[in-house]
Order: sequence, then C-alpha cells, then structure tokens
Amino acid sequence: MTRIAILGANGFVGNRAVEMLHLSGRQVLPIVRRASAAALPRRFDLDVRVADAGDRATLAAALRGCDVVVSAVAGDPQAIVGAVEPVYRAAQDAGVSRLIYLSSASVHGQAPAAGADEDSALSDRQPMAYNNAKVRAERLLAELSRDGGVETVVLRPGIVFGPRSQWVGGWADELLSGEAYVVAGARGACNSIYVDNLVHAIGLAATSDRAAGRTYLLGDREQPSWRDLYGPIAAALGVDFDALPDMPASAAPGPAAPSRLEQLRRSPLVKGLAGGLPRPVRVGIGAGLKSYRARAALAAPARAGPEVSLERALLQTGSVWISWTRAEVELGYVPVVSFGEGLRRSIAWLESAGYPVVS
Repeated sequence: MTRIAILGANGFVGNRAVEMLHLSGRQVLPIVRRASAAALPRRFDLDVRVADAGDRATLAAALRGCDVVVSAVAGDPQAIVGAVEPVYRAAQDAGVSRLIYLSSASVHGQAPAAGADEDSALSDRQPMAYNNAKVRAERLLAELSRDGGVETVVLRPGIVFGPRSQWVGGWADELLSGEAYVVAGARGACNSIYVDNLVHAIGLAATSDRAAGRTYLLGDREQPSWRDLYGPIAAALGVDFDALPDMPASAAPGPAAPSRLEQLRRSPLVKGLAGGLPRPVRVGIGAGLKSYRARAALAAPARAGPEVSLERALLQTGSVWISWTRAEVELGYVPVVSFGEGLRRSIAWLESAGYPVVS
C-alpha cells in the first residue's frame, strides 16, 4: 500500500489531509516542524515525525519508507520558495517516488483572465508577494525535477475554505469586531474549493499514473460569488450582510509604485550627487525628506470607510471562474462535497469553536 507523508500536518490543509486519508484506510505519516505541533495528528495514534522542511538531512530521515510526500507547508514568501529545494532533495535522498506540491490558483492572479488554464504563462511580477512566491516555487520545482529523480505533481487549488480556514474564521472575526467590509457588493467570482475536495484530489494525485509531471487547477463544482460565501456566515452570526460597508474597487491602493518624490530620490543623478556630498549634508537631506513625508501624510484627506486591501478588491471584483477540466479528465476528480454542504459544515464549526452563531 502507498505510504503518504504529509508535510505541515498540523496546518489547515495538512491536518484535514491526515484525517481524511487515514480514515479512508490510507497509510499516512504526518510530519510537523516542532514536537509541540504533534498532538493534533497523534490523536489517531499515528507515527508522527518531527522535521523542518528546510533541513534536507533531517527531513530525508523522516521520509524513509514513504512512497509519496505531500508538501502542504505554509509560510511567508521567502519560506515558500526556500523550502522547495530541501523538500525535493530530501524526497530524492529518501527514495520517495512522487512529490505532490500544493501551489495555488493565485499564480494566475486574484482575478484570473478569461481562459486561464494550467498552460497559461505566469508572471512573478504581480502586486501580491504570495503569488510571485508560488510562481517562483513552481518554476524551481520544474527545474529540479528535470533530473527525473522524483515525479512531481503540482496542484493549484482556488480559495480553500472550511473549518479552521482563514476565509471562515478570519471573516467571522472581522464581522464580530466591526471591521468587516465588502468591495463592489462582493458579487465577483469566488473560485472556491472546500477543503475535503482538495484532499480528495490529493488522494487521486498520489496514485494516478497520468499525474506524473502534471499541473492541475482545482475547484468546487459550483460557481459561487463572494457574497454566496460570506453572506451566510454573516447571517449565522446575526450580522446584516447588506448593511456592511460596501467599498468601490477604486478605494484600494494600486500596485506599489514610487511617488514622484521617491522617483526623484532614486534617480541616478540625485544618487550620484548625494554620494559626493559630505555625510552631515546627506543626513540633513534625509531628515528633510522624512519631515516632508510626515507633513504630506497629515495634509492628506481622511479616507471615508475602511481601508480597502488590493487583494480583496481584486478577489471580489473578478469575473472568471477557473476551469478544472484537466483534473476531471486525467485524475477522475469530481468534488465530493457541494459548496452548500461545505458552507454548512463551516458554520457548524464556528458554533463548535465558540462563535456566537444564531440558532
């Protein structure tokens, strides 16, 4: 029987993967970064191993005896890219035959273009650092796998929601704190995937002969809007969704472009001049710029309503639902939980976690 190692077994997706795969009769080896994180997977009396995804030697030892490793490691952009090579090399050292890498549909942007699919060109110059990191991680993995040492499968799920997810718990926290807002009515395309559907796809990718070297977009069967996801959660907490601040997409900041003043400061001419000035003069110029920025910030008109994030504006105004036809054809992927049922389970989790769900 195929033995599947789960890196990041205490995280949102990793924990659910351990649960579902183990309860379906699969041999599962949870791997966590710290011993203190082992309690969650150990409730199944499983052999839980401790290894850092960035430590090739330790991870290779932990992976001994496994056939497949699922990389569900989370982190900041630097950690996302930095973990790719150690994980691949450790799998190679341990004799693992297949590495399943959990990427994200956000490599196509928060608002993907019409017709985007697994073969679409990707950019690592997007306004979201997370997107760029996932793009670079995929490219690095593709480069490493050219040696044929380990088969790789890349999964690109959309918005993964469910119990313990940021899209459920984080939104509930915003609602209760009075900080919740929507953009353009939250009527944009929500490329959702309930976590159980993602784990189902992981199970298929672990054993499918056709999956080696392939990339798969994944989603729910339905095509919900953000309003469809967030509205019922608000209602469950007794919050009137339609009374939430509704901000225009134009209220979000654009991609971080330098101001005219910053452009001048960075220009080769000014840099050259500044480099030849005495240090006290350079310090004085720096202090003057800092004072100017402070006065400009005070003089700027106050924003009306909440501060809108660029990510939310892009997500909630997108109009394209991604297609996961390749996964359906090659893996036999069919969502096992409907969007509505996933939402019901998510709200039930909120109640069990102590949120004030209205009966």
